[in-house]
Amino acid sequence: MKGWIKVSKINKHPTVVRYYESSAQSTTLDNETVDYEWIRELCLEAGADDVGVVSIERSELDDQRDDMLSAFPHAKTVISFVARMNREPIRTPARSLANIEFHHTGDKIAEISHHIVSRLEARGIRALNSAVGFPMEMDKFPGKTWVISLKPVAVAAGLGHMGIHRNVIHPKFGNFILLGAIMIDARVNQEDRPIDYNPCLECKLCVAACPVGAIGADGQFNFSSCVTHNYREFMGGFSDLVETIVDSKNVKEYRNEVPITETTSWWQSLSFGANYKAAYCLSVCPAGEDVIGPFLKDRKGFTNDILKPLQAKEETVYVTPGSDAEAYVVKRFPHKTVKRVGNGLRPNTIRLLITLMPHAFQPKQASGLNCTYHFAFTGDETRQTTIDIRDNKLQIRDGFHGKPDIRITVDSKTWLKIVAKEKNVAAALLTRKLRIKGNPKLLMKFEKCFA
Repeated sequence: MKGWIKVSKINKHPTVVRYYESSAQSTTLDNETVDYEWIRELCLEAGADDVGVVSIERSELDDQRDDMLSAFPHAKTVISFVARMNREPIRTPARSLANIEFHHTGDKIAEISHHIVSRLEARGIRALNSAVGFPMEMDKFPGKTWVISLKPVAVAAGLGHMGIHRNVIHPKFGNFILLGAIMIDARVNQEDRPIDYNPCLECKLCVAACPVGAIGADGQFNFSSCVTHNYREFMGGFSDLVETIVDSKNVKEYRNEVPITETTSWWQSLSFGANYKAAYCLSVCPAGEDVIGPFLKDRKGFTNDILKPLQAKEETVYVTPGSDAEAYVVKRFPHKTVKRVGNGLRPNTIRLLITLMPHAFQPKQASGLNCTYHFAFTGDETRQTTIDIRDNKLQIRDGFHGKPDIRITVDSKTWLKIVAKEKNVAAALLTRKLRIKGNPKLLMKFEKCFA
């Protein structure tokens, strides 16, 4: 074909000649099995504090596999590793110092990953490392923006288990770790398995420390409350700030809404890396062999030294209006300042909306509501969905099930605008984009259950 280089000609090119010469002298794996001990030693030498290996075919990764293969179709094995964080910076009420430790250890994970991948490539093993946090695939926000879910991979690879605060607790280092993962296109001759116990003590210190009540003593977790406050200066919070700026008529109105301390905090996050507002659940966790000693020797002293200063800290706590978090802060921490904000979790499809609903559900706002909702979405996205809210719990099922207390037929685009507070229910009813069969008050109660 015209334009293509003849094989005979390209084979004489110096690059091609040198490649074949070096290939004849070097050893490449070409689908051979890699030695587990070599992998482990490579990772530890690169600076990892512990390492685990898991096949991508393992059942624990069933819900992650498609996303991983989409990014790296050659993946056969995942290497999971941890880097230990220093404890005292994470424990201090001065969160600027905690964030230095988070960012420093995150940078360390990136350096370790880069070194390991370089060594693997030198041996002819294709490898791809994931980011410890950012950057992510933001074109998918507010859906799943990360390539590898590091926590379930670490659990499958025997590096710990999830505590009630939803962080991985390493049996030795506790939750004072950050996670890394590398996919490789080779199999390893040995795999790790999940450890046979959970290091979590269920001491409930994380429950007591959380300023927004996101961690329930019963094991429930309020994702919306956590992301709204702790991740205020990340994706969703930033979009809310931008909208606040756009909506402000002048400098005075902006300053009334956003004090100088918040503006400078945003500058700091944009300049030096996004800052976590709390992460107190990590601060107070006593689990892990290297961590538990002071807690066992003097539990009251441990509480006074680490938990109480975080609880007593006077600070702004960010909540969505009418959320469980708002009521919790007012009652539990009256000395902290409550600020109502948006969290930017605005789904752009009905499919994503349904996926995110359990994360936005506010159990306490659903008190006394026992109702079955049938939603018939029309227009661009057609879908039938049954939503049951009973006993402060949410259940979502595809299709219609049982007898509904109320049936809502709504244009999909219109409903997404209602959820985003860009359109109100009354306007949708007047234009017939929304139709209700049942008591309208049930729809009003439904809206209050999500934040």
